[in-house]
Amino acid sequence: MPRRSNRNLQTSEKNAPDSRGQAVLAAIIKEHLVTGEAVGSLVLSDRFAHGHGWSSATIRNVMAELEEAGLVEQPHTSAGRVPTDKGYRYYVDNMLGEARLSRADLKAIDAVFSSTGFEPFSSPERLMEKASHALSELSENVGIVISPSLAENRLSHIEFLQLSDKRILVVLVTTSNIIHNKIIRLEENLTQEDLERTARYLNTEFSGRSLITIRAEILELMREEKALYDRLLRNAILLCDMSLDGEESSASEVYVDGASNMLTKPDFVDVDRMRELFRTFEEKSRLLKILNECVSREQPAFRGDVNVVIGREHPTSSMRNCTLITAPYRIGFNENPGTLGVVGPMRIEYSRIMAMVNYMARLIERRLGEETPLY
Repeated sequence: MPRRSNRNLQTSEKNAPDSRGQAVLAAIIKEHLVTGEAVGSLVLSDRFAHGHGWSSATIRNVMAELEEAGLVEQPHTSAGRVPTDKGYRYYVDNMLGEARLSRADLKAIDAVFSSTGFEPFSSPERLMEKASHALSELSENVGIVISPSLAENRLSHIEFLQLSDKRILVVLVTTSNIIHNKIIRLEENLTQEDLERTARYLNTEFSGRSLITIRAEILELMREEKALYDRLLRNAILLCDMSLDGEESSASEVYVDGASNMLTKPDFVDVDRMRELFRTFEEKSRLLKILNECVSREQPAFRGDVNVVIGREHPTSSMRNCTLITAPYRIGFNENPGTLGVVGPMRIEYSRIMAMVNYMARLIERRLGEETPLY
């Protein structure tokens, strides 16, 4: 499973644990993931009881070395240790092998994308809603899916349908198979034949170009004198300008599911932090900004890469007790990817969730790549 991590908390070579340190760190993390409790030397002594050279004194010394390196910490004077965000970072970057989803996970995910779990030819928006819900259900955390920005979507087809009162229905289909409808109102009357002729021109001249590029080229055409005398060009400029007005800067859609799952996590006992985190989930524009900042700091170079942001690596204080695991997906020829991911506590099943978001991102690409635009 390809991985790409955010390494702001990277452990230096000097402080990197040796093989014994890695074994103890892995044991602490695995135990803590299950119990949520600090892990003491007695628990580790039982785990390493059959290993040669693993005395209680040795384990305590290794735990002290891990604490000195900042990979674990002691929450209370008499307690055992828990992993720090730096410890989780080392674990993700250096100790995780290739993860495979269980048959149960594969079956549950595939059901979302099958004809029984997802209606054929439904909208991409509906698929993204179901994907965020599936991520939330399977991870028992917060599932998030971000659609590719409409500004970077490329035009596949445009149609105009005459309505009453000088209104025109614009049907815009992108190469991502997303259908966008908009009603515009003209000051002058255009016949349906005028509209069809204009649509043919736009489909011929601008198909395959991004909406933001089309908008810029239309504005350039408006400055040319021939646009005043060429009726077809004048209609194309008028209709396209009104159809794309505001659309070329439209933000991505954000689908969030399962925020209430955070209420069940013992990791979030601070009421003020919890309130701030919920406010982040509710304000989707704010959430989109946070996610874009996290992903763009180390944008995956290849499809299939997974980005992991842990604890203090988050630029926003409300997320600094959280882990964000994301994977990019692209639809058709859209150069601007969407993002799919899970937000949870730092005590999360890293290997399983990383495999899950990567697998589901690939399924979204495949599913939407197979869809046929309805126009």
